[in-house]
Amino acid sequence: MIDSYLSSETDWLAQICNVTALLYESLREINWLGFYLLKEKELILGPFQGKMACTRIALDKGVCGAAATQLKTLRVDNVHKFEGHIACDSATFSELVIPLFYPNRKPAIETLIGVLDIDSPVFARFSETDQKGLEKIAELISSKISFPNAPKLFE
Repeated sequence: MIDSYLSSETDWLAQICNVTALLYESLREINWLGFYLLKEKELILGPFQGKMACTRIALDKGVCGAAATQLKTLRVDNVHKFEGHIACDSATFSELVIPLFYPNRKPAIETLIGVLDIDSPVFARFSETDQKGLEKIAELISSKISFPNAPKLFE
């Protein structure tokens, strides 16, 4: 469904907004889902579904900042045990954060678009299977959405 929708719409903001809504409606036992986009060395809140959220996250803060700086997916079974966790919603117990990279580029902070952040009110909500499936969706999003300020390929 996501691939079909992304292929039929060309505006990046419309694309990411509806992908956010589709994922939020499709996943069970989650209380927040959204994107933080990298801008000037910090993560800025993008389209999301759920309660109000932190608008800016430093790259050295929280699960989102850690996933961005480590350039890898972080699956946290208990956010209260994650050092530096940012508690935007006290009802959140587990979290999955997946970095998004510009396509055809080696994962690096210079090619980072931002992160897909998914929160759950259930401890250990996300399995390895969930992670792998959502990582594939994140790769699809990265390859199909023409985010603004994309670096030129093969510079």
